[in-house]
Amino acid sequence: MEVEIDASLPKLKKQGKLHALRRISRLGRITYEAVHFEGDSSIKNDVIARYLAADTQTQANDGASVAITLANYKFKYRGMVDQDGRLVHVFRLTPRKKRVGLFKGELWLDAETCLPVREAGRLAKMPSIFLRRIEFVREYDIHEGVAFPRSIESTVDTRLVGKAELRIRFQNFSLPDNSALSLAASSGQ
Repeated sequence: MEVEIDASLPKLKKQGKLHALRRISRLGRITYEAVHFEGDSSIKNDVIARYLAADTQTQANDGASVAITLANYKFKYRGMVDQDGRLVHVFRLTPRKKRVGLFKGELWLDAETCLPVREAGRLAKMPSIFLRRIEFVREYDIHEGVAFPRSIESTVDTRLVGKAELRIRFQNFSLPDNSALSLAASSGQ
């Protein structure tokens, strides 16, 4: 999929934009390939690069430790809402333990497929002493029974440079051709 990341440090009046390709291997490993960057190099190195590293690191670690499951969260049903003509169930999530990667907030699930369409909240524990607070909203699109990320908006309150703002948009998703995968598996590739 293609990824466009807009990042800024409003207090320092710095901003930048990265266009990249995001790939997920069959084993779930995430990699990024930068296509084009414009803007301040400190945004590229200190904001966007850190986000990309955190995204790939989260996936490399044990995903079960941060998964949205009963083992990690308490769920409280808040009701149903209409989102763009689609009924969704809204749950309030509270992490059972303060652990990096877990958040306090909401999960919206599509009533028909039970797939996520929105996650929003604040991280329960900061991954660094240089961060005060991280708030985010992740939105998903559902295609062929799979929830794909559509956008992420995040505000990171840092101790050194104030707020960092990230707006990430995903587009042009493609899935591997199942017939090609079957052929490769049968031929030992």
